[in-house]
Amino acid sequence: MEIASDHVHLFVETEPKWSPAEIAKQFKGYSGRTVLKRHPELKQRYFWGSGLWKDGYYVGTTGAVSEDVVPRYIEDTEH
Repeated sequence: MEIASDHVHLFVETEPKWSPAEIAKQFKGYSGRTVLKRHPELKQRYFWGSGLWKDGYYVGTTGAVSEDVVPRYIEDTEH
């Protein structure tokens, strides 16, 4: 995982039965609820009743590269 000011990179391995959309939904739902529960002032100050995350997400696969390359890419990406 790498956290930037406006996005988060996650390198996730899961069973094929889980779609990328479901995985993104689970991460966003849990993390959003946790952050706003711990810091309710953020919701009142910045979100006016909406959620923490935007609707979109990006998914890439490791089919063309080894699993060793992805963590290096995430760490080396300028944020």
